[in-house]
Parts: sequence; C-alpha cells; structure tokens
Amino acid sequence: MARRSDHTREELWWLAIDASRKIVEKEGLRGLRARQIARDIGYTIGTLYNLFEDLDDLIMHMNGETLDQLMEVVSKVELTQNPTMDLERLVHCYLSFTHENPKLWNAIFEHKLPEDRPVPEWFSEKVSRLLAIIESTLAPILSDRSETEIHQHARVLWMSLFGMTVLEGSGRLQDGETAFTLAKTLIKTYVDGLKSGQDMSAGSEL
Repeated sequence: MARRSDHTREELWWLAIDASRKIVEKEGLRGLRARQIARDIGYTIGTLYNLFEDLDDLIMHMNGETLDQLMEVVSKVELTQNPTMDLERLVHCYLSFTHENPKLWNAIFEHKLPEDRPVPEWFSEKVSRLLAIIESTLAPILSDRSETEIHQHARVLWMSLFGMTVLEGSGRLQDGETAFTLAKTLIKTYVDGLKSGQDMSAGSEL
C-alpha cells in the first residue's frame, strides 16, 4: 500500500475523485463505497476522510467535476444570437454528454444530501454557470425583462431538459420519442411564446 508521502494532498484528492468516477461508470452510484475507493487508490479509509468530510462530500465533488466537464463541452458552442438555433445546439451537446456518461450524470440526481445539509454554495455556482449560458441565448428576446425573469426562464428550460434526460434514461418515454425530439418541440414552443409576448408588449406601447 502506498505511503502518504507518495502523493500531495491535491494529488490524493484527484486520485479519489477519479477512482470514484470509475466505480460509478461501472456500477452506478449504488456501487460506490468508501472502502472500495480507498482500496483502489492504495490508501486507508482514514486518509480518504482526511480529504473529504464524508462520502456525501466526496460524491458532491465528484458530481461537481461532472458539471465542470459538461460546462467545458457546452462553452465551446458558438452562439449566433438566434435563440432557437443556439438552444438546439446546446441541447445537442448536453444530450451527447449525458448519453456518453449516463451513470455519472444519473449520479447527480440520484444523490440526496441529508435534509439538514444544504447544497454547498460552490456546487450551486457550477449550476449557475451552466444556467448563464442558457440565459445568454434568451437575452436577445428578453431584452426588456429583468435579470430575475431571464434567470427563471433559463431554470424552466434547464429543469425541463433535466427531466427529459431522466425519463429517457429510465426508459419511460413513449415509443419513438427521444429527449432530443421532445427538447426541440419544447424549445420552439417556448421561444415562440416568449417572442409573442415580446411582440404584444411592443404593440401595447404604440
């Protein structure tokens, strides 16, 4: 077994995260055990708990890394100021990522923190950065709305898309349906509705 001096604290942290991801990729979140992680990285379970508060903390950081990887993918999408086209491109990248990493993505919504334990601020910030990309695609048709309203619209789309991936992953969609086809319908309907509201608002000012 490796000695503590073999790796820095940061190296150990990443070893634990990488080992956790490999276990989840193979067995799903239910297969993740602290002893298995410690064994896989060649250290004691005590060393593991010197790096993380507990298994919940480790899972949150593992899930945070998944969000970072998704952010890296979607941030490469070139936005065109066409909300429908931009959202479809983002959705394509998002769904490609979740299809390539199904068990890691499922771990995000399968993991539940204890009721008395709030979601860490750093984790919420990662989600907010993803939402900010959606907000930027909606900005051209919501120029007269407050930041709060734009944020709410982005959350509606994000949560709807998240739900579609959950349903698709659990095999609950109807025959012939896919998360992408449903998402395209949602995007067109939602964007058209926002544009219609904008046109009505502009007309009322005449």
